[in-house]
Amino acid sequence: MPDNQRLNQEYDILSKMGYLKKDIPKYIEDNLNPRFKLRPYQIEAIARFIHYLEENPNRKRPTQLLFNMATGSGKTLLMAANILYLYNKGYRNFLFFVNSTNIIEKTRDNFLNLLSPKYLFNQRIKFEDKEVVIREVSNFDEANEEDINIIFTTIQGLHSQLNLFRENSITFEDLKDKKIVLISDEAHHINAWTRNRLSKTEEMKKTSWEYTVMQILNSNPENILLEYTATIDLENPSIYSKYKDKIIFEYDLKQFRIDGYSKEVKVLQADLENWERMLQAVILSQYRRKIAERNGIRLKPVILFKSRSIKESKENYELFRERMDNMSEADIEAIKSNSTGTVLERVFNYFENEGINVDNLITELKEDFSEEKCILLDSENIDKEKQIRLNTLEDENNEIRAIFAVKMLDEGWDVLNLFDIVRLYDTRDGRWTRDGRYIPGNTTIAERQLIGRGARYYPFKINEEDDLFKRKFDNQPENPLKILEELYYHSKYNPRYIQELTTALKEYGIMPYEEKEIQLRVKPDIKNTEFWKKGFLFVNKKVEADRRGIKTIDDIEIERTYKYILPTGFLREDIVLQEETTRRNSFETTTRTFRLGDFGDVVIRKAMAKLDFYRFSNLKRYFPDLNSSKEFIESLKKINVDITSSREKLDDLTPDDKLKACLNVLLQLENEILNEYVEYKGTEVFVPIEIKEVVKDKQLKINVGDYGDQEYGIPMSNAKHPYLQLNLANKDWYIYDENYGTYEEKSFVKFIDGVINELRQKYSEVYLLRNANLFKIYRFSDGKAMEPDFVLFLRREDSKEIEQYQLFIETKGEHLIKTDQWKEDFLKEIEEKYSINLKATIFGENEKYRLIGLPFYNEGRKNEFINEFKKKLGL
Repeated sequence: MPDNQRLNQEYDILSKMGYLKKDIPKYIEDNLNPRFKLRPYQIEAIARFIHYLEENPNRKRPTQLLFNMATGSGKTLLMAANILYLYNKGYRNFLFFVNSTNIIEKTRDNFLNLLSPKYLFNQRIKFEDKEVVIREVSNFDEANEEDINIIFTTIQGLHSQLNLFRENSITFEDLKDKKIVLISDEAHHINAWTRNRLSKTEEMKKTSWEYTVMQILNSNPENILLEYTATIDLENPSIYSKYKDKIIFEYDLKQFRIDGYSKEVKVLQADLENWERMLQAVILSQYRRKIAERNGIRLKPVILFKSRSIKESKENYELFRERMDNMSEADIEAIKSNSTGTVLERVFNYFENEGINVDNLITELKEDFSEEKCILLDSENIDKEKQIRLNTLEDENNEIRAIFAVKMLDEGWDVLNLFDIVRLYDTRDGRWTRDGRYIPGNTTIAERQLIGRGARYYPFKINEEDDLFKRKFDNQPENPLKILEELYYHSKYNPRYIQELTTALKEYGIMPYEEKEIQLRVKPDIKNTEFWKKGFLFVNKKVEADRRGIKTIDDIEIERTYKYILPTGFLREDIVLQEETTRRNSFETTTRTFRLGDFGDVVIRKAMAKLDFYRFSNLKRYFPDLNSSKEFIESLKKINVDITSSREKLDDLTPDDKLKACLNVLLQLENEILNEYVEYKGTEVFVPIEIKEVVKDKQLKINVGDYGDQEYGIPMSNAKHPYLQLNLANKDWYIYDENYGTYEEKSFVKFIDGVINELRQKYSEVYLLRNANLFKIYRFSDGKAMEPDFVLFLRREDSKEIEQYQLFIETKGEHLIKTDQWKEDFLKEIEEKYSINLKATIFGENEKYRLIGLPFYNEGRKNEFINEFKKKLGL
């Protein structure tokens, strides 16, 4: 590795070149809570971890790795996945430590409490036919060798236990002969020694927390230390030097937001006193709840009122209670009169349109923000009951709507339904350097971290194909549901402070550097054409896969013969260094084919009973017409298994041998069934939708500077690369008035401009549409949705017939070609399989239509695209 290259940068290259296996072991996904699907970046992190342990020639032992991941990106789920992988590799003892008792309790719940909504594992954890339990232990002497044993502790507690002996506590002696995985959450806290070592004495180093951790790690070369943090100070030379070969995965808050997994952050300033700003937040929160309910989304939005000190927090709580309990119409009108031009103007318009008068609103607010639904929280005012209520804010039976706090929630707090943070003080502690850089102070840093926590996305979906955990309305800023994807930070009017906070949030990645809204308009001349008045766009539909008639494995396409190697029990003794030309005690293996039916019903039933997948209730999902387990067993009897072992073994298989072979086949068969099963399909029939019903003027929100592609968000008429500049307003073949797309998209439009005359020699009409979230098509095999970047419409007339072409085109940057290969495969498949249904319309019944899918357009592979393009269109 080059001296200036970090480990994660090395893995970035491996990943982009396609050298990283992204097929995560099935036992990992099976043993995680099915409610929490691994996201692409989590799969990437696991793939890197596995590669490092199994294939990296430069792996260091003992192994220390760090996952630098944004707050809210699912570090704990990644921990659970890594624990399952390491268990399968023979590790049994896990030492989990953090800086805060609060985080310990939360993690305990996530790892051990099957009833917790955030429990990370499946209800039953199984490795083949063996069931495994996650056990909390106080030391590893009481560990069970068959289970996952975890010690939960704080850094301080760990250091204290190991250096001040107490009964039943951990000692260095206990750890010396054991393979241990150390897991450090919020790992930036253990770097005190690294950060300060140039100014500390050797004795002080030895008594530091970090020294304790490293002493455990180095006690066995097979030990592993996995650190997880959203915060690491790589500007510090000592920390950079220590971690440059240990950071295996980096997924910062900026990328987290760009990928759509966070709320967007809005700042609402108001030159009002504390009560009025609190009431603003309450009204906005209530509007958000109503929008959610109207769309069938169960949501109880929460507000955090943040004070500077415990004394002020109590005073603000008392003020809120007194004014809320005695709220009047004048209070509401005061907020309404200041709402012009803000989100609150939309709120009051909604109330008016829905017939919600002021009296009704006051009654609602008094009920929803009554004393029992608010909580005062600080170091002087917290107990176990409050802690539980705080950690279960998303639960249906938790009615808390407002929290009054100081610093209790700056770290380790995990809540998705926080939508408003109200800052009830007005101080600044940052500074600007002479060269114009802003250095945030401790207050701003704490607020930045808190906003980062609050920006976690609240999962919901409107359409079946929606991703539950990603933003859906970035390009629909006027959609009322957009309010469910936004976190509002309410501040007193203080432009200087807001500038400082915004600068800090941009550097942190939770706000874009530049946000602008743009208008895409269909050209007026386009709307006067026959194409607009009578033209069609052909799309297919996503439907439930028809599994009628599927009873047993006889009705699906799977392998019919499986392989299994049965241990022979052969034992051999050799004399070291003895020269022999012939081998003594040699043995041969042979392979013989059996049917599962040869093993008998009892063995098959016993094997099925050991595997949850083969429970009748689960089998019915995959074989809806299955009548009984007996019927399924009859179909299993026809499955073949090639068993390899010694001739003696195969001549006399024991019941245990038969059970092992049967179990192995059933595990392989399970994978076959899962791979064959699809819940949805895309129809091969494409139906016409009138162009004018699909193509609309669009308001888009562009976050400039978010993407590596410098062209994204820049109009093509003023493209950064001069050779991409094109005034589309003058191009009668381009449907919209402008293109703000990526480099590849602009390059493709330039290509069409270059061949437009050649196209017009053969086609009477040529129109290019940029698909700005206008429509989707669905993969035939599983209904997976894609939005082709462009559609090219062509029309050819001759004496016999009118022929129309619709070409789906996807532009793709080099780094995405392998990841999105399925899209290119699907586009090519369309031409082979599609059919058209014209019954839905009176237009075009005598016309011929052709749908064509092309390979990816990529500037570096342009020739391949051009050749296929010209071949398909006869140019």
